[in-house]
Amino acid sequence: MTGKAKVAIVGSGNIGTDLMIKIMRTSDTLMMGALVGVDPDSDGLRRARKMGVTTTHEGLDSLTKMPDWKDTVLVFDATSAGAHRHNAALCNADNKVIIDLTPAAIGPYVVPVVNAEEHLDANNINMVTCGGQATIPMVHAVHRVASVQYAEIVASISSKSAGPGTRANIDEFTETTSKGLEVVGGAAQGKAIIVLNPAEPPLVMRDTVYTLSEDTEQAKIVESVEAMVKEVQSYVPGYRLKQEVQFERFGSNNPLHIPGRGDFQGIKSSIFLEVEGAGHYLPKYAGNLDIMTSAALRTAERVIERRTALV
Repeated sequence: MTGKAKVAIVGSGNIGTDLMIKIMRTSDTLMMGALVGVDPDSDGLRRARKMGVTTTHEGLDSLTKMPDWKDTVLVFDATSAGAHRHNAALCNADNKVIIDLTPAAIGPYVVPVVNAEEHLDANNINMVTCGGQATIPMVHAVHRVASVQYAEIVASISSKSAGPGTRANIDEFTETTSKGLEVVGGAAQGKAIIVLNPAEPPLVMRDTVYTLSEDTEQAKIVESVEAMVKEVQSYVPGYRLKQEVQFERFGSNNPLHIPGRGDFQGIKSSIFLEVEGAGHYLPKYAGNLDIMTSAALRTAERVIERRTALV
């Protein structure tokens, strides 16, 4: 493999269109091959045609019959959990790597700063959810210095940045994010909540992360969290701590009673995040969508770099 790798995006909505623009503006590794949708009048397909990108409004099945498919190395799926199963089967049949931006969770969960290097050879890679991409790094940051027994996250996004796909996948969002907190973040148990905030003017994405972990020095948790924030900022510049990490200790004299879980002794860490988008296609308040496309782009570039090195 030489030069840039040709990729296709399935889904011409907000996420797919933003990802297309990111690839064309910022990537030294990937080149746009095609944008696939189902609505011929979608803004994404109109923009793609103006930018000289191959398009089809008849789904991925249509692209597989076009000349561009032969040279396509990797496909991004920005459709829905249900549609991904069909798209993944098509890619698997023709040995194409697929990066899944839906909550379908067929392939391994990947968060670039936590475990991308472990799954670069997988043919189906799942990007968890926007809430997962924002909060799993923080749970992992705590877990690497103090074993996390429980992690709970609340992702608050502007209702204007929640399109039809996001709204149709709310149940999958909570299930996939909760599991990602455990599988990737390292928590023994995870719970996720999403809030669609109708405030005007729209607010940027806000995430609150609570962890219950074994006791350790607060400074170690702070150092680990701040280091992880900098790592995420390497591909999502608008990712930042909203305030200092907050702590509360519970010992034998003052255990935290958790209904259904018993008494907890250790340290509770509260981490407050804000995610502002880059504004490539979407408004800057849509940090929830920006972190997904940025994480998917970073992962795809690492996949291609890895496979190029092996040739």
